[in-house]
Amino acid sequence: MSTTNVRYLVFDIESVADGDLISKVRYPGNDYSAQEATDAYCAELMEQYGTEFIPYTYHIPIAISIIKIDAQLKIVDVVTLDAPEYRPHVIAKKFWDGWKVYDMPTLVSFNGRTFDIPLMELAAFRYGISIPAWFNVHEKSFEQRRNRYNQRAHLDLQEVLTNFGATRLNGGLNLGANLLGKPGKMGIAGHMVQELFKEGHIERINDYCRCDVLDTYFVFLRIKLLTGDLDLDREQSLVEQAHMWLEEKSDSHPVYAEYLANCRPWENPWSEAE
Repeated sequence: MSTTNVRYLVFDIESVADGDLISKVRYPGNDYSAQEATDAYCAELMEQYGTEFIPYTYHIPIAISIIKIDAQLKIVDVVTLDAPEYRPHVIAKKFWDGWKVYDMPTLVSFNGRTFDIPLMELAAFRYGISIPAWFNVHEKSFEQRRNRYNQRAHLDLQEVLTNFGATRLNGGLNLGANLLGKPGKMGIAGHMVQELFKEGHIERINDYCRCDVLDTYFVFLRIKLLTGDLDLDREQSLVEQAHMWLEEKSDSHPVYAEYLANCRPWENPWSEAE
């Protein structure tokens, strides 16, 4: 596969809290184990904010799924990084190296501006990975790839739908997927990843990540329609082609068959003549 064919990298990341880091930073001298520190921090967050979700600064990536997309917006491939070992430092390096190998295509995420990309930048910091092409700090501010409004470098679909945070998209990716007839959450949600990881279910986490990145791809297509880069017929044709691609790959990845089984036809209000 030629790297020049890839114009977009649609990605999704799953991560878990690093209990050893939490213990060192938040509870020095308490002699907490990794699990004790994680539990203590979760309890604090629940009491103060009503959520147990630990900030990304204490997280490490354990699963990244990427859909490679060509200039016609068709799926070229879907990969999970560093399978089956899923080592955080290798995942981080493969993510940034892959982006460079494919000549720095547009990264596409859902809420990646506030979570996924900062997580991967901090992973590069933590593991000693140099990414000068991403940190192109000597360019004009609007040409820097980390500029919030540089959608050529990183297209955050949530940013598009919320006008760069001017409003909130209650329901998130799950809502967007369901509006398009896609499954959204299928028995696993993000808050369950920590416990699944603790129990050793790394492949289930990666399957969940694959499904999330598929939802992201279909939302991406609708965003392209919204911005006038696709018409409805072309978008629906790409959706059909993607379904066929998933059917062909379902023998090697059974989760694709499950995903397709939970899809339902998008209710097209323009399908009947007025």
